[in-house]
Amino acid sequence: MNYMNKSIVKTDAAPAPIGPYNQAVKANGFLFISGQVAMDPSTGEMNNPDVTTETAQIMKNLEAILKEAGMDFKQVVKTSIFLKDMSLFATVNAEYGKHFGDDAPARETVAVKGLPRDVNVEISMIAAI
Repeated sequence: MNYMNKSIVKTDAAPAPIGPYNQAVKANGFLFISGQVAMDPSTGEMNNPDVTTETAQIMKNLEAILKEAGMDFKQVVKTSIFLKDMSLFATVNAEYGKHFGDDAPARETVAVKGLPRDVNVEISMIAAI
């Protein structure tokens, strides 16, 4: 018996997965977006000359995935932010916050030892359909 309504979300407007995962999965009324880094999907190159630009590219990638799923940031209910160093918190928070205002989702922000491609920031999201 299949109890789950599951579909894969893909867009060329966000970086293609570099492993055995998808950009996002819709399941049972939720959209689960895989962690995004500051890769420019049009070039495949990292767009991270500084942390503000890096975070802006990540949010652009996340927005493209949300849009492909017929959603926007207003439907995001949970995010996870992974930082290379907690000293980046204020800078990342300032850019991230531009996309939510007073309707911000639940969130955790943690510092981790390492991230893919030696980036400073990775962000994942869950949105409600």
